[in-house]
Amino acid sequence: MAGQVPAFSFVEMTMIPRFALATVVTAAALSACTQMAPISSYKPPLKDGEAVIPADYKTWPKMLSAVQRPDAKQVREMYIDPKGNQTKAGDAFPYGTVMVMENYAAIVKPDGSLETGSDGKLVKGNMVRIFVMEKARGAGQDVPEALRNGEWVYAAYTPDGKKTDDNYAPCRACHLPLGENKDYVQRYDEYFAKRPS
Repeated sequence: MAGQVPAFSFVEMTMIPRFALATVVTAAALSACTQMAPISSYKPPLKDGEAVIPADYKTWPKMLSAVQRPDAKQVREMYIDPKGNQTKAGDAFPYGTVMVMENYAAIVKPDGSLETGSDGKLVKGNMVRIFVMEKARGAGQDVPEALRNGEWVYAAYTPDGKKTDDNYAPCRACHLPLGENKDYVQRYDEYFAKRPS
């Protein structure tokens, strides 16, 4: 009848506060969502071929210089990022460490032998490749377990910075025997022995 307060059962009366509370909580949650900063997009772990050439790597400390590789007819220049360069001998390199290696063809004389300078070292010719080695959390776990080098990945580029389609299995096979003690880094001991203190 008009003017009368509607009658509610006990169950209905106890449900009203719960419904009201749920409505308030839902509204508050929706309001908070609209005010939150956008969630950063998920970045999957790095894979081989995805490490990029840092634009400023030539300003980094030299890891090793004029590395002689007569077997490959190459001379190599190796750089390490400043963070990685602070690693102590015997320690693993931290996540975020990047190493860049420039490979230069050694000059070959007409008789097929390699030209050497007055210091007895191979003479560098043209750059033939740039390799990047990067350590990142979860990186490189998509490769077969037998070829995993900790959490390092590799990438190769032409001298003008174009990505190549190199097979990285030989890189991994070459670094694998160094194991965790050397953090899978070639010339680990030489680097620490020659690094300025």
